[in-house]
Amino acid sequence: MGKHTHELDGHLTHRDGGYDNVGSTETNVADGFTMVAVGDLILSRPLTKGNTVGLQGIVEILSKADATFGNMETLIFDIRSFKGSPQAEYGGAYHISVPDLGRDLKSMGFNLMSRANNHSLDWGVEGMRETSRLLDENGITHAGVGETLSQAGAARFLETAKGRVALVSFATTFMPMSRACDPAGEAPGRPGVNALRLTRNITLPPDALERLRRVRNVLPGYASPERNPGRVVLLGEAFVAGDKPNFSYQADPSDEARVLRNVRRGKQFSDFCIVTNHGHEPDWSELVSEEPADFEQPFARKMIDAGADAYIAHGPHLLRGIEIYKGRPIFYGVGNFFFDDLRTPVGADMFDVYGKDPRLDTDAEVTVDEQAKGYPSIEGFVGALGKPIHYESVIAVSLFQENQLSEVLLYPIELGFQKRFANRGTPCVASGPQAKSILLRLQALSQPFGTRIAIESGVGVIRLKRGSLL
Repeated sequence: MGKHTHELDGHLTHRDGGYDNVGSTETNVADGFTMVAVGDLILSRPLTKGNTVGLQGIVEILSKADATFGNMETLIFDIRSFKGSPQAEYGGAYHISVPDLGRDLKSMGFNLMSRANNHSLDWGVEGMRETSRLLDENGITHAGVGETLSQAGAARFLETAKGRVALVSFATTFMPMSRACDPAGEAPGRPGVNALRLTRNITLPPDALERLRRVRNVLPGYASPERNPGRVVLLGEAFVAGDKPNFSYQADPSDEARVLRNVRRGKQFSDFCIVTNHGHEPDWSELVSEEPADFEQPFARKMIDAGADAYIAHGPHLLRGIEIYKGRPIFYGVGNFFFDDLRTPVGADMFDVYGKDPRLDTDAEVTVDEQAKGYPSIEGFVGALGKPIHYESVIAVSLFQENQLSEVLLYPIELGFQKRFANRGTPCVASGPQAKSILLRLQALSQPFGTRIAIESGVGVIRLKRGSLL
C-alpha cells in the first residue's frame, strides 16, 4: 500500500539496540483512498429501514469511502434495562437513541466516530459505556472517551483495504465533571472525555475595561490596591485591553502536549491519521461564530505537522471554512449531519429549566422550547439551534492519489428545516438555489484561508495540482 509494502515499515527502524526514525509524518495509503467527513450526529432512531426521503442518496456517498467519519453526539442504550440515570450536569440536552442505531449507522457506511463532546456523559458513565459496547458490537471504530484519560486520548484504529486509519478525538467544549483523568498514586483514574482545556481572555477597549475595573472594585472582596491597566479578573473571567471586543483562547500546555503525543503515536502505527475536535468556541450570545476561534488555526496546523492527515472540527452546528495546509485538509466546521432531535425520554432537569411539567407536557414540547431558546447550560447557544443555517451543511469527500490530497468534493445537504418536527433533521442532497447558496457561503468562509472552491453541477470542488501544497 502506498510507498511501503508492510504496515509498519518506515515507522519503527531498529538500529544499535535502539529505535531511530520513529515514523514518517507522510501519508501512506493506496491510490484512490477516500475519506468522508460529516459533522454532528444528533439522532434518536434508526432510519435506513423507514421511508426517509432522500436518505438513499446520502448513503450512496457515505458507503463508497474507505473511511467515513462523523461525530457521535448521542448515547445509545435501551432505557427499559438501563442501570444509569440522567446526570445533574449535562450538555444542555439529554441526547439518547435506541440500541438499533449502532447497526443502522454501520449500514449507512459509518466506520469512524468521535466521542469526545459535551454530551458524552449526559447519562453518566453507564451511558458512555453502553454506547461504546454497541459501537464495538457493530464494528465502528470510536475514540475520545475511556475509563481513564490515557484510554480516552489514545488513537483508535480502523483497518481498510487501502491503509490503516488512526482516529484521535478530543473536545474543547465539554462538561467539567465529564473530564477523564489518569490514576495518581492510590487514587484510581476517572472515566470520561479526552478534554483540551482552554483559557479564555475577553478583549475590551481600554475605556470599557476601566469601567469594568471600577465595577469590580466596589464588589465585596474584590478591591485591591494593585492596578494592572491591561487586565481585570472578575467572576473567574480575565478581561484584557484591546482594539475591539473579542474572545481569545489559549490551549492548556500540558493538554496540548498530550494531544500532540497521541497524534504522533497514532501516525506511527497507521498509514492515515484523522484528528478531530468538538468545540463551540468562540462563544457569542445569539449565534456561534462562522469563524473559528483564534487558537484553532495554529493548533490544527500543529496537528498536521505532528502527522495528522486531516483535521476535522465540529460542534458549532454550522459550516465554517476549509483550509488546505501542507496538502492536507483542515475542516474548521462541518456543521450538522443529523439533527433528528425527537428525543425521548428527557431528564426531569430539562422540564424544570423550561418550566414544563412531565405530568402535563411532552418530551417533544421541551425539545422545541430548547431549540427556540438555546441550551441554558452551554454558553453561546442562546437561540442558536433553531435557525435555517443550522439545517444546511456539506458532506466532504477527500480523495488521495500517490499519497497526496488530489480533490475534495463538497456535496451540499439540507436537513428539512421547513418540515414538521417529527420529520426534520435528516439529510438529503440539496439542489437548485439552496445548493448554490450553501456552496457560495462555504466559498466565502474558505477564501480567507486561501482555498478556492469551484461549483460544478451543484457540487463544490477543491482541486490540487500534483505536488501542490495549496
